Formats: sequence, structure tokens, C-alpha cells
Amino acid sequence: MTPDEYVSQVLQKYKDSENEILQVETLAESVSKDLTVWANDCLSSISFSGAFAKGTTVKGSSDIDLFISLKSSTSNSLKEIYESLLDLASEKNWNPRPQNVSVRIIQGNYKIDLVPAKKQSNYQNWHSLYKSKTETWTQTNVASHILTVQNSNRIDEIRAIKIWRNLNNLEFPSFYLELTVINALYGKRRNIAENVLAALNYIAKYFPNLRVIDPANTNNVISNDLSSEEKSYIAQVAKASASQSSWGSIIW
Repeated sequence: MTPDEYVSQVLQKYKDSENEILQVETLAESVSKDLTVWANDCLSSISFSGAFAKGTTVKGSSDIDLFISLKSSTSNSLKEIYESLLDLASEKNWNPRPQNVSVRIIQGNYKIDLVPAKKQSNYQNWHSLYKSKTETWTQTNVASHILTVQNSNRIDEIRAIKIWRNLNNLEFPSFYLELTVINALYGKRRNIAENVLAALNYIAKYFPNLRVIDPANTNNVISNDLSSEEKSYIAQVAKASASQSSWGSIIW
């Protein structure tokens, strides 16, 4: 078996089945009904915004991201919106866990990240989000994020690095990972095994000092989401993986 064949086989192993996708859609629909009642007439839309929207899911580990777009006329502050959503999740016994810009809940075997955001006036896809870690806010364009990944032609490589991340239990936020892989493979040909190794070597060499910017907002520095220690550890693991003599020791 060639390296490309092996990596492709692993990617197929971690591909969601039609039944699993249906389960996700059913869960999302169920949660969305409660979110619709919660948001009332402030709701603009609820949609997938993470791996399921981008096509970068990894079986058994992909979180579901639901982006809750509220109208720009919503009078509540971003902090009030975030805390109100957290209260709702507690009332519904969703086992909520506050995260930086989302509220994580557990439904069945799935983790669902609820991302509340308020539309900016006169800007269709631009939203303001509350950052609970710093009690500040940021603006972003989730539609732009989705297109950036979908149009990168690096979906397979991104999924492979996500598998590697999960196997090594690394704290590596998905959008941060996706942008890192896209940057690492800029200008490279479509050779899956070589590209995955190239991405690992790039992470090993550059990641601790790499500045990664939100393509939709240059003031939003994605690389600030991890500490120096966390970045250094990811780089160390990438270096160790890239030096393995067998693909079976890198991803499996």
C-alpha cells in the first residue's frame, strides 16, 4: 500500500455515515426549536457553522457548531445574550460548559457548540460575538470562514491533521488548525501523504511563533487563542510524528 493509499484509507475510516449525518441533523433540529423560542422575534437564523458546514468532519469527534444569528435590532448586550443562552442551557439540562465565544452542550454522544452573535447593521454577514475569557467582543464573518475552507482544496489534508490532533489529544481549535494547514500547503500540489507530512513539518518548525489572522477580520488574531506553552507542545508532537518511519505511527 502506498502512503497516499494509506492516508486515503484512514480518511475513509473517519468519514461520517449517512445515518450519523442524519443523527446530527435531527439533534440540531431539536435544539434549534428551543433556541428559536429563546430568541423569539430577535432571531435572524440558526445554521451550521463549523466542520459540518465546511466538510471537514472527523467521525466520532467532530463537534457540532450552531451559529445563532440575532437581528441587529436586538437590544440586549452581547454579554447579556451569552449569559441568557447559558441560563437556557442549564434550564434544559444540556450540561452546558462556557467557552470563549460559545456555550458547549451535550446531546446524546455529541458535543454542540452554540455560538450566539448579533448582526451588525447594514452588513449582511458580519456579526459581533462576545468573548467570555476577556469580557470583550470581536467581529467576524462566519460565511467567509466557511468559504475560505471550502475553496481551499485542502479538505483531505485538514481532516488528516484533525485526526492527528484527536489521536494526540491536542488542544488545537479547529479554525486555527484549518488556517494553519491552508497556509502550510500554499502553492503545493495535490499529493495527500506528502502534504500531510509537509503540514506536520510546518507546524513543528513555525507554529510557536506563527501569527494567524482571521481572514474576515485582521484585528482578530486567531493565534492568540492558545498560550505559548500550548503552541510549543503542539509543535513538539508534530515534530515527533513527522519523524516516524511508518504512517501507521502518525495516523491510524
